[in-house]
Amino acid sequence: MITSTNRLKKNSHAFRMLTGITAKKFDEILAELKPIYETWYHDKLLRRERKRAPRSGYDFELELEDRLLMLLMYYRTYVTHVFLGFLFRMDSSNVCRNINPLQPLLAKIFRIPEKKIELSEDEITDLFFDGTEQPTNRPKRKQKKWYSGKKKRHTIKHQVVVTKLKKEGERTRIRIKAVSKAFCGKTHDKEIYTRTRTTSPPRTPGYGDKGYQGTSLTIPYKKPRGALLTDVQKEWNRIHSSVRIVVEHGIGKMKIWKMASERYRNKRNHHTVMMKNIAGLQNMMYA
Repeated sequence: MITSTNRLKKNSHAFRMLTGITAKKFDEILAELKPIYETWYHDKLLRRERKRAPRSGYDFELELEDRLLMLLMYYRTYVTHVFLGFLFRMDSSNVCRNINPLQPLLAKIFRIPEKKIELSEDEITDLFFDGTEQPTNRPKRKQKKWYSGKKKRHTIKHQVVVTKLKKEGERTRIRIKAVSKAFCGKTHDKEIYTRTRTTSPPRTPGYGDKGYQGTSLTIPYKKPRGALLTDVQKEWNRIHSSVRIVVEHGIGKMKIWKMASERYRNKRNHHTVMMKNIAGLQNMMYA
């Protein structure tokens, strides 16, 4: 059977443009996903109180690889369900049913933590912290909590922790080590850091911007009221900025997937899983 995935793989450039990853990386994810999916699907059928044997009920119309392709295309392009349904020849109401169960299963593959950070031997021991916020639909309740004074609109926020790989003589390779749970747009970066309670190996340096004043992170000097920074302080800020820029690059690479950058239209309780999966995809492709 020739699936949509097989047809798209014939054009490697189009495949990467539509999914954000290469066909080779896609096959690696699919190989890890299949046993996890089989276990999930079998347990789901067993939980149903039915007399029929497992797998005797309604099955998904698309193959697992096409459903995974649909999900990655949704992350990458963030088109409407109507458009995806047209591409995969199904009703738009069935798009959610086909892709939503795969999101938590993908999270089990990438295993991006929210606060507990572990470093491998090929990573430097410096951690870089920053917050990122994404526009979201105006909520029906508690609108002030979700309104960001910085962005002048309703947003949803996460704290992202990034490190680099120890590979000299090559371009900087970034790895995302943690993505916090979602917070309201009004929440300050310092409060997110405090409430997240991120843990890392002992004596691991952490760097943040001026929004992390009052934390244990190393931050740049802030110009005092009625005074100026000294030349030494300005030079330190310049060095700090050049070092900490990797977290900006890491967040920027995540936003290649449009679902992490455009106005978020889905349920907010799905946002954290989505961000973790995109962080995992970014690690796979760019680290």
